[in-house]
Amino acid sequence: MEEVKIDREAMGRLARALAFICGPDHPTTVALKAAAESGSAQDITKARKLFLSLKSGTRQAAWTMLAD
Repeated sequence: MEEVKIDREAMGRLARALAFICGPDHPTTVALKAAAESGSAQDITKARKLFLSLKSGTRQAAWTMLAD
């Protein structure tokens, strides 16, 4: 599977989607928001790892919200 590149703006939108789905205090939501704000490689890596550890249905719901 091809690795998807997500820019800082998309991470911010993804964080907002996850805030709606999982809640604003969910660790993945917090990590995505931090990565979007800082843009540091360390924050991006952490956020990506946490996002990929979510259930597939949750990830798909977040992606679907971005498509609208």
